[in-house]
Amino acid sequence: MESNAPVSERLAGAPISWGACEVPGWGVMPDPERVLSEMASVGLRGTELGPPGFFPSDPSALRETLGRHDLQLVGAFVPLVLHHHELGDAARLAQEASTLLAGAGARMFVLSIIEDEGWTQPTEPDDDGWRNLAANVKAIQAIAASDGLTVALHPHVGTLVETDEQVRLALERLDIGWCLDTGHLLIGGADPVAFVRDHGDRIVHAHLKDVDTSIAARVRSGELSFQAATKLGLFVPLGQGDAGVAAAMDELARHEYAGWLVLEQDTAISEADPEAERAPLADVSESIAFLDGRG
Repeated sequence: MESNAPVSERLAGAPISWGACEVPGWGVMPDPERVLSEMASVGLRGTELGPPGFFPSDPSALRETLGRHDLQLVGAFVPLVLHHHELGDAARLAQEASTLLAGAGARMFVLSIIEDEGWTQPTEPDDDGWRNLAANVKAIQAIAASDGLTVALHPHVGTLVETDEQVRLALERLDIGWCLDTGHLLIGGADPVAFVRDHGDRIVHAHLKDVDTSIAARVRSGELSFQAATKLGLFVPLGQGDAGVAAAMDELARHEYAGWLVLEQDTAISEADPEAERAPLADVSESIAFLDGRG
């Protein structure tokens, strides 16, 4: 993409904005065809993959499914265990994800580093742990590069790169491009606008979120789990929260960022409130209107 391409041509969505999440008990899983239809109806040009099994796992079938809605596959969020001496199962999982993404036409491998596949609360890596991470990140990049993919490190609640300090250490110790996530940076205590200003040259992918900072503070303190906070309204339409999305967008433009802009507002739909299934489309539409209003 060209850096001067209109924002409307670079907007993509994510199934999690409609409540599609692999976490057991997260909420009502939406119908994939409805999600794709609604993405297309508001003018989104692409989508990320979503949880395993939500969309077809065969590259040709996935292309066909998305193509019926004039959507491209942008990439996928891939959580991996990378802080041990050996890659172990992470190498297989990375190769499977890379093969599917490349076969379906995506170019972004969005990496998050987790403690274990159960998403146990992570322990802080020591120097040896960071060295292992650096070596294993390079191995994952090599796997992805063999399929023509770019790896973007995603800071995320409940991972080894969550807090402001962990983000700083990862910037210093891991030679990798970054996925800007305005929401998760703020929840972890970092300043999203300062991140783009200071490290915009390392951003290769972008997730746009806005966050209610009062709820985010309760996540940081341990009072609320991420899932509980999401159900309470942690994420709000762009421009209605405290993540400084407009200023972050200005900084992205100053750095001539030309990649996808993925609207990714985590949502959990309660089975007790089926009417809430209509809310994701309204929230995404409000976010698009906010971006359109900025020209």
